[in-house]
Amino acid sequence: MDFSHVRIWIFDLDNTLYPPEAQLFAQIETRMTAWMMRLLDVPQDHANRLRAEYWRLHGTTLAGLMAEHAIDPQAYLADVHDIDFSVLDPAPDLARAIAALPGRRIVHTNGDAAYARRVLAARGLENLFEAVYGIEETGFQPKPAAEAFARVIAAAGIDPRQAAFFEDDPRNLQVPHDLGMRTVLVGSGRHGPDALQGDPGPHVHHRTDDLTAFLCRIVPQPQPG
Repeated sequence: MDFSHVRIWIFDLDNTLYPPEAQLFAQIETRMTAWMMRLLDVPQDHANRLRAEYWRLHGTTLAGLMAEHAIDPQAYLADVHDIDFSVLDPAPDLARAIAALPGRRIVHTNGDAAYARRVLAARGLENLFEAVYGIEETGFQPKPAAEAFARVIAAAGIDPRQAAFFEDDPRNLQVPHDLGMRTVLVGSGRHGPDALQGDPGPHVHHRTDDLTAFLCRIVPQPQPG
């Protein structure tokens, strides 16, 4: 639990800054499948299999659709993120824990930045991060591609050796580990659409099912009274 050298705190968004139990991403997956059914004129089960396959092979379903079908990413993102954000609850304890972290705080997500800001607002976290880097800011290169991390590092002027990365997909922690970041897997972990089987590997330094409690162990919170 030595994070004394960390001065840049990088957070994934989906199923990291909100709990999977909110089922927000399930809404997005439903819209992804429907979008692919219209695009490819295929039945739901076929579209759903392709959605998972593209996510598995390309890092995101969007990256697969761009590679295989040359789609317009902006139209796709606007459609699949047209969802109900009321399922998200404010997280004041998490907000306090993030605010107490020393140094800089950013979000790096495979979603688009506009969607990320709506999630942050629903959680009461919107004023805690100096920047939100979405898929547009990485040139539509998704995690776990090394280029996605390189673009964020360059844009933010980050020394990876002073950074920690919090993420729910262990695939997306390999490059941060290789760059010298401290890595934290949040939740049970998934390799894209697939449930994590066994140990995620030595590139994951820490695991937690409770991000708020984990952050409070790094920087203890003042007690009321």
